[in-house]
Amino acid sequence: MSSAQPSQNQDRLRDHFNGYDASAHAQRWDSLWSDGTFLPWDRGHANPALIDTLNQRASPLLPPSRRKAPHDGPARALVPGCGKGYDVALFAAHGYDAYGLEVSEHAVKAAQDYLADPGDGPLEGEYKISDPSIDRGATKCVLGDFFDDAWLVQVDGGLGEGFDIIYDNTFLCALAPEMRSKWASRVAELLAPTGVLICLEFPTHKPPSSGGPPYALPSLVHEELLKRPGDPIEYDERGNVVKTDREESEQALVKIAHWTPERTIKVGIVNGNVTDRVSVWKHKP
Repeated sequence: MSSAQPSQNQDRLRDHFNGYDASAHAQRWDSLWSDGTFLPWDRGHANPALIDTLNQRASPLLPPSRRKAPHDGPARALVPGCGKGYDVALFAAHGYDAYGLEVSEHAVKAAQDYLADPGDGPLEGEYKISDPSIDRGATKCVLGDFFDDAWLVQVDGGLGEGFDIIYDNTFLCALAPEMRSKWASRVAELLAPTGVLICLEFPTHKPPSSGGPPYALPSLVHEELLKRPGDPIEYDERGNVVKTDREESEQALVKIAHWTPERTIKVGIVNGNVTDRVSVWKHKP
């Protein structure tokens, strides 16, 4: 690891969930937000890898923002597990109507407070509008369970044709591994026909035996999950995901880009090397 502190934080976070069934995890997250003294995932800003993705790679990978989306209306971005809403504010600065989703009532309150006046951005003025041809998008954080539809009534237009961008950073890695296939099918369901899923893959370097959250998330996890959303994936005796030759289903999301970002958060840098990855996915043509 780049320092001892990230490992200590991960151990403490893991211990907070040890012995609890996945059905109790929402309450365990909320208890951390309620106390507010141990939020190791909160870096105070969006991941620089996402900032660079939106600044440098938006065209042609991502759908246009406040310019008309493929459907009628402004393009919408969804950030499950948004925390205080740094990513939500960042997407809005790029013209997307951005929605954060949290299962914790206390997290929603923190995000609402933050999004009420995020300023120019805590890292490098990343919330400033850099493209004069777009308007800032709206921001909203809603309370709900990613896996059911109740929260969609809080979204302007409901699900409609789906979200134009879904961004997954520290959401999938926070889910118990038995929830992963459900995550894949839900993402495919929520993503618009012409939308994109952006995954910031972290932690790719962590051994599966170390448990979580965050759980080990090498790139192969996304590949196996998204070729057949909803189907379980295989693991070996050490907990490593197994690469298979299964054919893609009609619901598959296909990878259209994959790279190592030039920069990321400190915990994603090991021995001076960036271990995080960014992948972009679309519905199968």
